[in-house]
Amino acid sequence: MAAAPSLTFADVREAAARIKGVAHHTPVLTSRTLNSLVGAEVFIKAENFQRVGAFKFRGAYNAISQLPPGQLAKGIAAYSSGNHAQATALAARELGTRAVILMPEDAPRSKREATAGYGAEVVTYDRYTEDRTALGHALAEDRGLALIPPYDHPHVMAGQGTAALELLEETGPLDALLVPVGGGGLLAGCATAATELRPGIRVVGVEPEASDDTRRSLEAGARVTVPVPRTIADGQALATPGELTFPVNQRLVDSVALVGDAEIVTAMRFAFERLKIVLEPSGASALAALLAGRVGRLPRRIGVIASGGNIDTARFTALVGG
Repeated sequence: MAAAPSLTFADVREAAARIKGVAHHTPVLTSRTLNSLVGAEVFIKAENFQRVGAFKFRGAYNAISQLPPGQLAKGIAAYSSGNHAQATALAARELGTRAVILMPEDAPRSKREATAGYGAEVVTYDRYTEDRTALGHALAEDRGLALIPPYDHPHVMAGQGTAALELLEETGPLDALLVPVGGGGLLAGCATAATELRPGIRVVGVEPEASDDTRRSLEAGARVTVPVPRTIADGQALATPGELTFPVNQRLVDSVALVGDAEIVTAMRFAFERLKIVLEPSGASALAALLAGRVGRLPRRIGVIASGGNIDTARFTALVGG
């Protein structure tokens, strides 16, 4: 007998109800200039306007809000390069508990400071020599905390899928959906929602060239580990897809497009100059794939998830102004 899927459309619907009134219903942006450049009608889900500046609040709140009261009172642990860290810290504060967050030493300073600003305790590690998953589990066990991972959790995936749910409910039928992929939680959730609402939709994950673990894994038919990547897209700098996210993406995702750091910067500049929004590198990767022609032949109506805008002024200026 086949195993039941780890994520269903009903899970995404329930998450949408759970986060309603707490998470922002983010805007969908359009641009005639963009449409003209790519030869299609493009709808951008601007998750940079989400609470904490990224989609991650959706999944963190959905997961933490379902913890038993006794565990919620003990507190939350998480590991993250930045956006899930902030999301978990804020969700924990909203739900009246505390959070301890494991972050890499080289995470952007603005993300570390924001995480602490939401009331979390920040513990650092070296992402190039230490295993954050093992460290995170040890931290949670030692302190009696509930571990909320950044993507490998069904409630986190379901929460992230509400971004695509909102997008398709607002735009109507789309022919393709481009979604940034790191660990795969956003892609898994969005693919689950999109393929239910629009059977036949083409779902494309987008990851940096230096971090192509999902593309390699889909081609191999099993999870593949790559060397710890070095890319400006820190939110996508992962070495292997999630254990729970990968089977969902393997079943629902049509392909994965790769983008270079220079293409990401071009997309960040376009978003700033023409869309009048600020995107961090990871948040701009799906738009980058579209602008750089990395997706192949384009259908008529395309959705793009702009997943976040957490970048400080100095780094944004150094990347975009160079």
